[in-house]
Amino acid sequence: MSIFLGSVVIQMACRYMGIAAIWTEDVSMYSFIWAAFMGAAAMVYEKQHFAFTSVSDKLTDKKLKTMLDIAIAVIMLIVSILMFYYGCRLTKQFWNYRWGSIPSFKRGPTWLCIPVCGATSILYLTGQIMESAGSLMKGGQ
Repeated sequence: MSIFLGSVVIQMACRYMGIAAIWTEDVSMYSFIWAAFMGAAAMVYEKQHFAFTSVSDKLTDKKLKTMLDIAIAVIMLIVSILMFYYGCRLTKQFWNYRWGSIPSFKRGPTWLCIPVCGATSILYLTGQIMESAGSLMKGGQ
């Protein structure tokens, strides 16, 4: 987010002074995308990313709530695995592409946020599933 904010401030200052700094658009866009994907993985860790509260709020049985948590985590795990797999393929495919505004930079690292988000989400969800399954075996608490 700091890179995003810094590039936007530089872009605004350059526009005010009449200087063309076209690289700031790409830097701000890709740093914001990185922030969004890293934020998504962090929200998976906090169990805040996806929530079906309308269903879980109506459940009174703790075992059923835990089973619903596991089902949601498994669905998210499948999506995260796909995100990691296809993110790796996408990153590999576009690794040597060059930025239009900064030709000396490759675009590969900008795409790397997708498999990184997928991998961290896989780790977090695996832990959550194991924790919920252990809780279910102990009675659902």
